[in-house]
Amino acid sequence: MSYTIAICGKGGTGKTTLAGLVIRWLLKNHKGDSVLAVDADPNANLDETLGIKAENSIVAIVDEIAKDPSRIPKGMTKDKFLEYRIQDSLIEADGFDLLTMGRPEGPGCYCFVNNLLRTLIEKLSKSYPYVVVDNEAGMEHLSRRTTRIMDLLFIVSDYTLVGLRSAKRILDLAGELEINVKDTRLVINRAPEEVNRLKDEIGRVGISLAGIIPEDEEVLKLSLESGNIRSLSEDSKVVKAVNRICKEVVGGR
Repeated sequence: MSYTIAICGKGGTGKTTLAGLVIRWLLKNHKGDSVLAVDADPNANLDETLGIKAENSIVAIVDEIAKDPSRIPKGMTKDKFLEYRIQDSLIEADGFDLLTMGRPEGPGCYCFVNNLLRTLIEKLSKSYPYVVVDNEAGMEHLSRRTTRIMDLLFIVSDYTLVGLRSAKRILDLAGELEINVKDTRLVINRAPEEVNRLKDEIGRVGISLAGIIPEDEEVLKLSLESGNIRSLSEDSKVVKAVNRICKEVVGGR
């Protein structure tokens, strides 16, 4: 049975960085267990964060087949061919595989792609002990129910009132939609040394605080250079903070 970790939050809070570091921790601490990394953000960049290149995406494959249905082999349904093509597009890396949603070229509806992504996650997850889903910014992915069942939901906020109130709205929406989340935790990212100023606001979010990730010049430099998050040193303040969070919340599951 797979253990699914989903990560969400408003834009710019560092969701993808956290997703990359959670994957890094799983690979280091659960050796032999493969991880399915899912980039469910249309503005996909989990591949760069993990130091690989996504050559294809679910959206690109769907668009390609829609433009030229003759690509579908005789005797095979469109849905089966799509599933085959998308599974074939999985990027295999050292200890993990990556599935990327991608961004539609036009103004069309995401519904079909979201349903397809959800179905694929449910089917593929049976082959992986761990699944880590980097969701799009905001609350849209919850309303579309891209990830229907989560063992652990990290809601990420930066150290601002706006970020924390956005985290509260995401938590409330998840409750309204009755999404099956077994454990929900708040993560404060890019926090200063002193965090008492927003202590009351953090408490108002209404979920357990998994941990606080400090500002780190090493991470900033890496993002400016499009570097691989897995290349960060073990002495990095951010790496240490995420490792503590994962050890406490995920542990040996």
